[in-house]
Amino acid sequence: MPAFIRKLAIVTCLAAVSVHAAAQEKVLNLYSSRHYQTDEALYSEFTRQTGIRINRIEAPEDALIERLRNEGSASPADVLVTVDAGRLWRAEQLGLFQPVKSAALDSRVPAHLRHPDGLWFGFSTRARVIVYNKEAVQPGQIRSYEDLADPKWKGKVCMRSSSNVYNLSLAAALISHAGEQKTEEWARGVVANFARAPKGGDTDQIKAVAAGECALTLANTYYYARLVKSSKPDEREAVAKTGVVWPNQDGHGTHVNISGAGVLKNAPHREEAVKFLEYLAGNDAQRYFADGNNEYPVVKSAAIDNPALAGLGSFKPDTLNVSALGRNQPEAQKVYDRAGWR
Repeated sequence: MPAFIRKLAIVTCLAAVSVHAAAQEKVLNLYSSRHYQTDEALYSEFTRQTGIRINRIEAPEDALIERLRNEGSASPADVLVTVDAGRLWRAEQLGLFQPVKSAALDSRVPAHLRHPDGLWFGFSTRARVIVYNKEAVQPGQIRSYEDLADPKWKGKVCMRSSSNVYNLSLAAALISHAGEQKTEEWARGVVANFARAPKGGDTDQIKAVAAGECALTLANTYYYARLVKSSKPDEREAVAKTGVVWPNQDGHGTHVNISGAGVLKNAPHREEAVKFLEYLAGNDAQRYFADGNNEYPVVKSAAIDNPALAGLGSFKPDTLNVSALGRNQPEAQKVYDRAGWR
């Protein structure tokens, strides 16, 4: 065989091996709206344990959902990770997910924290609590979300916009428990108690309460825990001046929401995608959620070490299936609009 033919054969063989290796490489294409630096360790540990490399695109929720809708069947994405059941519901309504049946997921993720048909699963939770100014409110004076509408708090309540998905999900939960009419009555009462027009995020509300701009607000627990762990003097002072109430402990429990994920309908790496979801329900990942980002694990047996969360105490969570938080969101926004909560 002439030398040039032998050389061509070797090059062709090497190219074939390279193509085969590329085809065999284990990858996962992840679209995520989570913007937390601590998630880097979460993803790198998955690769270390499984050998599956993660390609990640991060963007706001609505942008990712629109991108997936536009990509259609040509989308390279395997998994969508996002915050709040309401956003998962939006993706679900566009037919972006495919059902997953996994014994590991079914046994570790409580039924109320996952889609009834396995379209998506919650992997961490955050509770929406009442934050109060210790000088203006005495312990026991406020015990429920409904109490925020009591006229005695007129001019004492700060809130963020009604269009924020956290507030939409809370109203969606209240609609499930009490109906649309009573939820609107509640919203009107809260609006009547506003100290100012809604603005800012959860941390801004906490700081406003600490500064005495108002006496009461709502905030997700991981925002408060973040301030507890802060080394900034003003944030430490905000914690010192405020307290936390777990609402509705005598009733349906405190409203909780999730960070969750689902396997996308056109996922090119379905097996790797399911492994990733199962990994998120594992003890290692559950600890990352709790210790790294101040979220509560969904797996009760997961051991966590987060003094900021422990300091908030234990509570009774609402066990309403979180799929209702998305299903009732259109009605929730209408309720807020009619109540004048902008």
